[in-house]
Amino acid sequence: MDDGKPTGPTAKWWSRPSAEGAVPQGSGVPPARSDEVTAQSPPVADEPSAVADPAPVSADPAPVPADPAPVPADPAPAPADAAPVPADAVPGPPDVAPAPVPADAAQAPQGRPRPLHEPDAYSTPPYGEPGPWALAPPVQRPAPTPAHGTPLPPPAHAAPPQVQIPQQPHGQPHHPQPHHHPVPGPQPLPPPQPHAQAPGGPESSQWLRYDPWNAPGPQPLTQYGEPPKRRGLRRAGLVAAGALVLAACVLGGAVGAYIERNGGFTSVELPQADAEAGGRAPDSVAGIAARALPSVVTLHVSGSDEQGTGTGFVLDRQGHILTNNHVVQPASSSGEISVTFSDGQTARAKLVGKDSGYDLAVVKVTGVSGLEPLPLGNSDSVQVGDPVVAIGAPFDLSNTVTSGIISAKQRPITAGGEKGDGSDVSYVDALQTDAPINPGNSGGPLVDTRARVIGINSAIRAADSGTGLTGGQSGSIGLGFAIPINQGKRVAEELINTGKATHPVIGVSLDMEYAGDGAKVGAKGADGGPGVTAGGPGAKAGIKAGDVITEVNGQRVHSGEELIVKIRAHRPGDQLELTLDRGGKERTMKLTLGSADGT
Repeated sequence: MDDGKPTGPTAKWWSRPSAEGAVPQGSGVPPARSDEVTAQSPPVADEPSAVADPAPVSADPAPVPADPAPVPADPAPAPADAAPVPADAVPGPPDVAPAPVPADAAQAPQGRPRPLHEPDAYSTPPYGEPGPWALAPPVQRPAPTPAHGTPLPPPAHAAPPQVQIPQQPHGQPHHPQPHHHPVPGPQPLPPPQPHAQAPGGPESSQWLRYDPWNAPGPQPLTQYGEPPKRRGLRRAGLVAAGALVLAACVLGGAVGAYIERNGGFTSVELPQADAEAGGRAPDSVAGIAARALPSVVTLHVSGSDEQGTGTGFVLDRQGHILTNNHVVQPASSSGEISVTFSDGQTARAKLVGKDSGYDLAVVKVTGVSGLEPLPLGNSDSVQVGDPVVAIGAPFDLSNTVTSGIISAKQRPITAGGEKGDGSDVSYVDALQTDAPINPGNSGGPLVDTRARVIGINSAIRAADSGTGLTGGQSGSIGLGFAIPINQGKRVAEELINTGKATHPVIGVSLDMEYAGDGAKVGAKGADGGPGVTAGGPGAKAGIKAGDVITEVNGQRVHSGEELIVKIRAHRPGDQLELTLDRGGKERTMKLTLGSADGT
């Protein structure tokens, strides 16, 4: 349809007419004849930019190349006073012919001022109405990525989209849509362009269905606004991190404890001295114990009423063993005595003899070979401070060795008295030692540095019950007492030879209730007779009832017990020098000891 516009080739909308109305050289547009322009040019408005209605585009578009050159969407307006630009300097479609310039564009109508520019029949910008719509550049679609930002390779079947431009048949002018030049102020959005399909067929990727000009809608791969909060995942991550830290702390603590206790991950070898010879100096405790232990035995005694444990030592190769009387007391009538040697060998023993006044007893074993007698020392040669070793079985712990010194000599002690008649009381002029002695040590040897017996351990001073020899004691407090071996030797010989021991006597009865200093001779004896036995050693020396004996061989006597102890420290037949007080006068006399059978 012809609307009064030229039907020839359409002029390029970006070509700029010259001031004289001529087309620049090289534009490829043939000059129009004046009669054609005059006959076909439409009326021109007063102002070139005020075109009311742009010319409609022909229904049959002209053929356009399949791949036109990209055109800017909004070209910047050129200044009004800019120099003419040759048409061939601007690239354009090679097969589109420029339209002829109307002749009346070069001549202004009479009676009105001539416009600065030639009138444009197509109202092309920048001096007329907005030109035709420029095709939008191809959409730059981003590569589809998953939710966490990992890019995916593009689909192999997706082809780049191409825009198809409608073709015009030959002979029909192409009327592009006028292009709106951007002007200040808000402008309406251009109408959305339909998305062209790729030549390969319908789009298969979601990104190929993406159109940035469409109205906002649900987009499967694009979200606007704040991303959703994944509180559950965050909480699970924190819990996992906390558990990992706790496990690391526990493991670190365990490794640290192992390193601290074991000194590292390698085996530890501590320095150690080389093995030494087993020998010791003969006068050392170890040397003394090595020589004395083979001759020390442990006694287990049982009777009808009681049983007990004690210690003894070998006197000779015939199997005689010396011990305390209170050790074998449970088996005095019909009991049994078992002897265990230091090497573990055991044997039955029988009682040879005993004496309660000296608290000594002898037993004998038979059928045992290799017995080693323990050598006897001299208790009269012992000095206070001499080192000693005590061997025994305290609380049935056999072969126990303790050491100490002689802390005192001639300690008058008495032990026993459980019967109440005095028949079981022992009187000992004892050696005192601080070597630990406990119940079970009774009857064991107290030896010097040469492993010789100087005493028989018999009593201890207990903190709770005083002096005692049997049970009920609290243990050693450093006050132990031993029968001097000189006295023990004599008694042992008598017991082995006769089965009885003899006691030295002076033939007088003592008043045990006297509280003064010394031993007082009683008026009557125990059997109701006189206090001084007629024809006895005391009567012969001139002792009378009521005399107070104060010294024996120059040693002070403070009580009746001490006088008995001093006398029993001697043998029958020994001569003593006594000092006594009679009516306030001191007298001295000599006395020969008599003998009495012990029990």
